Amino acid sequence: MNNHLVVALAYDRLCTFEFGCVTELFALERPELDVDWYRFAVCAGEPGPLRAAGGITVAAPYSLKMLDRADTIVVPGWRDAEELPPEPLLKRIRKAYQRGARLCSICSGVFVLAAAGVLDGKTVTTHWQYATALQRRYPKVRVKPDALYVDEGQVITSAGSAAGLDMLLYLVRRDYGSAVANRVAQRLVVAPHREGGQAQFVPRPMPQDESGRLTKLMDWMRQHPALPHTLRSLAERAAMSPRTLQRQFHDATGMAPYEWLVRERVAAAREMLEAQPSLPIGRIAELAGFGSEESMRRHFRRIVLTSPAAYREKFGRFSAPAADISTPA
Repeated sequence: MNNHLVVALAYDRLCTFEFGCVTELFALERPELDVDWYRFAVCAGEPGPLRAAGGITVAAPYSLKMLDRADTIVVPGWRDAEELPPEPLLKRIRKAYQRGARLCSICSGVFVLAAAGVLDGKTVTTHWQYATALQRRYPKVRVKPDALYVDEGQVITSAGSAAGLDMLLYLVRRDYGSAVANRVAQRLVVAPHREGGQAQFVPRPMPQDESGRLTKLMDWMRQHPALPHTLRSLAERAAMSPRTLQRQFHDATGMAPYEWLVRERVAAAREMLEAQPSLPIGRIAELAGFGSEESMRRHFRRIVLTSPAAYREKFGRFSAPAADISTPA
C-alpha cells in the first residue's frame, strides 16, 4: 500500500453524506495506526460550481487529470440515474480501469461506472430503490439488489449511504488487515465489519423478543467459534424452532446460520494470523472452529481470496514515504 492514492469524485448536486464518508475514511491522518496510510485527493468530475446537498458548495482542487494517477477511485452517489455522466469523466474512468486502477461506487454512483462500460459482465449492487432501473438500463450488468456491497476484484460497488461505510471499511480490511480496520471502525464508532452479502434491510420486521434472542445468539457464536454448532443446537439455545431460526437468520443477515458462522470463523482466523505470527496455522484452524487445517484453507481462500499463509505474510509490512500531491492539476 505504499503511496496508494485514493481519489474521490465531486460533481454538481453531490451527495454530501456519501462524500463525507469517503473523506472521513481516507483523508484523515492516522499516525496511531503506524502504517503507510492512503494519500487522498478530490477531483472535479465537471466544471464548477459544484453544489452539494444542504446548500454547500464544493471547490475541488484537482481536475480529471488526477484520475490518471489514482490507485483507487471512489464515486459517490450520482445525481440522476437517468442522466448520462459527462463523456470526459467516462473516458477517464475507462482509461483508469484499463490501466488497473480500483474503482468503487456508493449507491447511485454505480451508474457512472456502468455508463463508462466497465461493469459489463460483472455482478454489482446499488441502493435497492435503483436496482430495477440499473438492470433495465444496463442489461449486461448483473445486479444483486439486496447486498450491502459486492467485490468483483478491481470493481467494488455498494448500496446506499451507510452501506458505503461498510464497503470503505472492507477496503481497509482488504488492504491492511482486520486489526487496522477494527481500529478505524472504533474511531468511527461503528460496527467493525458487516459482510457484503448481508441484506440491505429486513423484509419482515422481527418481533422484539426474537430480535433480542437472535442478537444474543450471534454474540455467543462469535465468542465460541470452536464449539461444534449445529442448526438444532443453535435453535435450542435461542429458544426457537430450527425453521424459525433459519428464517430469522436469513432475514437479518442474508445468509444461512452455517454460512454466517463460517465467515465469523474466517474473521477470527484472520485476527489470529495478524496478531500471533508464531501460532501454527493448524492451531489457528482448531481455535477458529474449522476442525482441520484443510477446511480452514478452503473456506479462507473462498472468502478472502488468498491462503492463510499468504494473508499472514502480507499484513505486517507497511513502509515508504508518501509522494507529494500538493500542486493542483
